[in-house]
Amino acid sequence: MRLEPRFAFVLASGRGVCGYALAALDSERFYENFRTQWLPPLRAAHAEPTGDPARWTPTQKIYYEFHHPRIYFPASLRNCPSHLHIDLLPRAQGHGWGTRMMWVLLAALTAAGSPGVHLAMSARNIRAARFYRKLGFVELERTGTGDASTIYLGRTLS
Repeated sequence: MRLEPRFAFVLASGRGVCGYALAALDSERFYENFRTQWLPPLRAAHAEPTGDPARWTPTQKIYYEFHHPRIYFPASLRNCPSHLHIDLLPRAQGHGWGTRMMWVLLAALTAAGSPGVHLAMSARNIRAARFYRKLGFVELERTGTGDASTIYLGRTLS
């Protein structure tokens, strides 16, 4: 939200926040700002863990990611330079909120001049794959194997 506030949307109910949709207009610029603006304060506040990684706590594993971020933006995604993330709690799923949030986010990216958007998802998530296909997303790339496989989907914007 800090790096791309104009593409940050939150879904809330009487019980509080139950979802969000976020995007970055230009992934290359976003990742550069992530490395140069977002990560340095986190690295300064949280030392890189040492010792046997098999014995690290979940928090230490996150701190390791601050010092060794995994950023994936290959040539196959360049025609869809924006990227997005959406998550809804179970209580908000199945009521059309995800579709409505996606249309709002896609409209905002289109209005800002994005030619296309991509996202990553687990190949195991069949429900999400159906959801994105209905919104016009197509598979651009697949990485990993088996349960560790990730699918990159993209959609052109007009």
